[in-house]
Amino acid sequence: MTVSYALLGLLQEADRHGYDLKQSYDRRFGAVRPLRFGAVYRTLAQLQRDGLVAIVGVESGAGPDRKRYSITAEGVTDLERWLSEPEEPQPQLQTVLFQKVLLALMAGRPAIEYLDMQREAHLKVMRELTAARRTAKLRDGLHIDFQLFHIEADLRWIDHAAGRLDHLIEEMEMEVES
Repeated sequence: MTVSYALLGLLQEADRHGYDLKQSYDRRFGAVRPLRFGAVYRTLAQLQRDGLVAIVGVESGAGPDRKRYSITAEGVTDLERWLSEPEEPQPQLQTVLFQKVLLALMAGRPAIEYLDMQREAHLKVMRELTAARRTAKLRDGLHIDFQLFHIEADLRWIDHAAGRLDHLIEEMEMEVES
């Protein structure tokens, strides 16, 4: 999810200050990676420039003035458009894993060691996510499930690639000879 659409969605619920937006984002989407304050204000400035949000109030306090943001009609339309478009299926980490295997083999390094190390890293994260899943609320649990399913797919590919390394080495050697 892009931060801009997440903020638009949160503003559709209610007008908010930047601090409130960050806190709400982190509670709902930032369990793994909380949003930085700078990203919130940078995104709000872009959304305001594009006419998707407007400042509907400024409150002074002990610190800097607090601006209250509201989603505009154009922002609602853009958010609805984005929500109605399916996301393009994209390979996750596998492209990087594939490149590392080929590069290891090209450099004469044992790719199986890399795959074994990568499998262990994946399993470690999988164990951590599974432990977190046991006590997670439904929303957070669904996010964890999403991550687990992608890690599981990577693990299947790692096992598949490990079983085919000998054939891949032969194929690469034949390409060099040609």
